[in-house]
Amino acid sequence: MRNFQKLSLAFLGTFLWCSLMGGASESNALQKLANAIANSNNENVQISLMRGLLKSLEGRRDVEPPAAWGDVRERLATSENVEVKRLFQELSQIFGDESAALEALSTVRNTAANVDERERAFRSLLVQRSEKLATGLETLLDDRHLRTSAIRGFGVMPQPGAAQLLLNRYEAFDASDRRVVIETLATRIEYAEELLGTLRSGAIAKSEIPSYAARTLESMLGSDFSEVYGDIAVLSGDKSALFEKYRNLLTPETMADADPIQGKAVYDRTCAACHIMYGSGGEIGPDLTGSNRANLDYILLNILDPSDDIPDSYKMVTVTTHDGQTLVGAIAEEDGRRIVLNAVGQKQIVAKQDIKSRVVSDISMMPEGLLMTLKDNEVVNLIQYLRTEEPLEDMN
Repeated sequence: MRNFQKLSLAFLGTFLWCSLMGGASESNALQKLANAIANSNNENVQISLMRGLLKSLEGRRDVEPPAAWGDVRERLATSENVEVKRLFQELSQIFGDESAALEALSTVRNTAANVDERERAFRSLLVQRSEKLATGLETLLDDRHLRTSAIRGFGVMPQPGAAQLLLNRYEAFDASDRRVVIETLATRIEYAEELLGTLRSGAIAKSEIPSYAARTLESMLGSDFSEVYGDIAVLSGDKSALFEKYRNLLTPETMADADPIQGKAVYDRTCAACHIMYGSGGEIGPDLTGSNRANLDYILLNILDPSDDIPDSYKMVTVTTHDGQTLVGAIAEEDGRRIVLNAVGQKQIVAKQDIKSRVVSDISMMPEGLLMTLKDNEVVNLIQYLRTEEPLEDMN
């Protein structure tokens, strides 16, 4: 019974919002929900209503607050419930409350605060395009807890010299944050041009560019990029010839000497951002754990020709915003006001008012040329790891 009550409360806010919006303008729906929050004596109901409201407004900014929001503020200002305070603050930011933004900024800067709370405060400020957060992004690059978020923040809120700043720090970052730097630089053409310069000079090796980022960079920079990186937009030559090439490489004799541990390192670098395997990884592509990985032809088909029979949910969508940001992913959710883009490394919530263009491609999010970017021994080790039947630690 208790679990049912929790489940009911979890959906209450969203249900009421949808019900109200079915027959009312947004302003009237906001007013009714604000009244319901202000008049409730049950903190669980208040939390559920605010969660539903926040879910409905996620990705939005500068929304006109309902007249009753002052009553909500008066009612919740003295609450000692941490979740009530957090939700109220995030909603207040969406309604343009400067004091709520300053409080969130204080949380971000407080290195003694809970890391999850700092991350949530950072994300809420990022959605609202906080200028004070933007000017502090460079400082946050020295904060090991918020560094990754700060790197991504430069993609959302562009600044002069940001690309060079990230490139100058590139070698000092760990492998995960270096990948995030590349992903961020592939979101804006001015950043992409700076990255191309480092590729030309050899300061960053081509192998550092994940194939999914390379495809975005090629679409932005065209032949200037492909002349340096190589043509990754389509497979060169006949696919049947490539199948034959890799079948000849991946013989039983060769596979007998393959190292799955080294293969996992290749997998982590090239595949884990998009696929779950043995419980960890990204959620853009299918979970590989239960797939037919023991079958070599199955593996080669899905790597060499991933767009052969691609469901709509895995088709690549390219979104360009009015301020020049390019986002690539698969649509995870959509309603009349925003889309949720399942992008590499994170989910991106984009308000439809910010979208300049959206292009759906009849190709998979997974690039066709993945194996072509690897050395033969890397391919052999990767395939050996993909064909494992249990996590490596369980095999020892």
